[in-house]
Amino acid sequence: MTQLINDTGFVADDWTQGFCNQGAANDCVALDLPSDADPGTINLTGLKMIRVDFPSSADGRGFTIARALRLRGYTGRLRAHGAVLADQYAMARRAGFDEVEVDGAIAARQPSDQWLFRADWQQNDYQSRLRGAAT
Repeated sequence: MTQLINDTGFVADDWTQGFCNQGAANDCVALDLPSDADPGTINLTGLKMIRVDFPSSADGRGFTIARALRLRGYTGRLRAHGAVLADQYAMARRAGFDEVEVDGAIAARQPSDQWLFRADWQQNDYQSRLRGAAT
């Protein structure tokens, strides 16, 4: 069983349309991306959800993919999926993810309060402070 997490803590997953693999037919509205995907080659047209795989908590390529997708103009739902830890939640949000999906074992080891502790991801964001100082 998986657990979905957003800025309000553990939430029920409301996505019911499934996921397609990269290279699927044009009618795909939700895409599953592996951690080695090239975000520059993804056709974003019609996509409502992209789920990016994190095979290991030490593998940060998903953060780069999320940032690249947002820079390309993707405004749909973006989900980190896999071995993401509560300590990485703020980084995931800053990279452009809307939510994180983890397996039951991670959710049991890191309950909702640990994720909520990091939910104020905009606080202590040095990049925002630097941009504010430059204006």
